[in-house]
Amino acid sequence: MARNFIQAALGATGPVGGEQITLFIPSKNRAGEAIDQERWADEALDLLGRLFRGATAFPPGKGVWRDDAKGGELLREITVMVVSHAPRTLLSDGLGTLREFLHRFGREAGQGEVGVVIDGRYFGVSAYDES
Repeated sequence: MARNFIQAALGATGPVGGEQITLFIPSKNRAGEAIDQERWADEALDLLGRLFRGATAFPPGKGVWRDDAKGGELLREITVMVVSHAPRTLLSDGLGTLREFLHRFGREAGQGEVGVVIDGRYFGVSAYDES
């Protein structure tokens, strides 16, 4: 179905289309110790809200991450997903700011990898920029 047809049929007046951005905020650091998940989820919400007009944090769910640097050890944790949608132009304009957040989160929260999904493609960040 054409996007304009759906927009008209729904009476939608806001932005139409865009890329989905999903950030994963785990409950633990790489060593298995608790982090301030609420703080990081709130920062992610604020960032995506400023950059892309809004975001939603989904209730925590069970997660697991395989740490290949530790022989494939599995780290079980509770993960909050923060989701936003952005027109491609806004996404392009916001990538630098999103990068800063991801790298700071990875460093400060002691993450082995920070994950983000953009338009259905996963991007793992594990080598963080210096502050």
